[in-house]
Amino acid sequence: MFSITDYNYDLPTELIAQKPVKKRDQSKLLFLNRKTGSLSHHKFYELFDLLLPTDVLVVNNTEVVPGRLLGKKDTGGKAEVLILDYSKAYNKKGNNTFVYECLIKASKRPKEGTTIFFDQGLKAEVINSRNGLYSVKFTCKGDFEGLLYRIGKVPLPPYIRRDKDDIACDDKKSYQTVYASQKGAIAAPTAGLHFTKKFIEKLRLKNIKIVEITLHVGYGTFLPVRVSDIRDHMIHSEWCTIPEKSAETINNAKANGSRIIAVGTTCVRSLEYLSDTNGNIISNSGNCDLFIYPGYRFKVTDAMITNFHLPKSTLLMLVSAFAGRENILNAYREAIKERYRFFSYGDAMFIA
Repeated sequence: MFSITDYNYDLPTELIAQKPVKKRDQSKLLFLNRKTGSLSHHKFYELFDLLLPTDVLVVNNTEVVPGRLLGKKDTGGKAEVLILDYSKAYNKKGNNTFVYECLIKASKRPKEGTTIFFDQGLKAEVINSRNGLYSVKFTCKGDFEGLLYRIGKVPLPPYIRRDKDDIACDDKKSYQTVYASQKGAIAAPTAGLHFTKKFIEKLRLKNIKIVEITLHVGYGTFLPVRVSDIRDHMIHSEWCTIPEKSAETINNAKANGSRIIAVGTTCVRSLEYLSDTNGNIISNSGNCDLFIYPGYRFKVTDAMITNFHLPKSTLLMLVSAFAGRENILNAYREAIKERYRFFSYGDAMFIA
């Protein structure tokens, strides 16, 4: 249960989704009853029939920032910069200068003082570096955010491949939930990608409450577990917040016996992190470093909607903690057999 090999499975490469389905709610949905282990196959829009009017859906309203920038160093060499902490710019000087923590990919490690030039007058200076991360000062004329959203690219997961001329998929639009509003993520909370505005309105008409929280998905979500015993893994931290109104709605629903359904593992981590020992949500903010793996006792989450996760990943460990490792691996085998699409742009599971 604690060995990294316990969370491995074989996935045919062709089942790694490279693009979303044309209509978000037309993706497949595998329903797993975590008590019995039984499985049933649906379309995502049929989630409507699986939910109760008393349910509360918790969604993560973080917005993916197109913070991947392609430029050239002052020496002429190519450089790729990825902004990691867009939600907390520091050392702001005037309206057009910001300092961010970044990753930089270049043929040679950039030194302090290196200048990188991007399109439309944006430039960046490397201030310092530590442990592979760089403090980078960006300057431009005019609106920095507007410029970033024009020239920046969405930092897609490494298993999604795009040719430089591939314009068939508008990732800036499709790799974003329809309720995204709080800028700061470098990856989408992908379970939410299946929702449309029309489907959300239909759920509300059924009296299902939808509450928003925020967790800015960070680069650590892509980092592999490198220890043989998962209990030795040091999970990344991600900034999260639960507003007072959302906390109140969740707590009242729990008191009335309603189900709290987390849309995605980011919501699960946030709810479990910002709750007391009795399962009451605390309206607060903090850097969530909660690592959930089998043996964890859930305090708030009653059900979850999630995508299919990478082998040996902390997300696979989280859903295994919630539904049982054997149930999850059996569900994954069934999904592979039925040709479900995996990972960020893939199909979904409903676990209850």
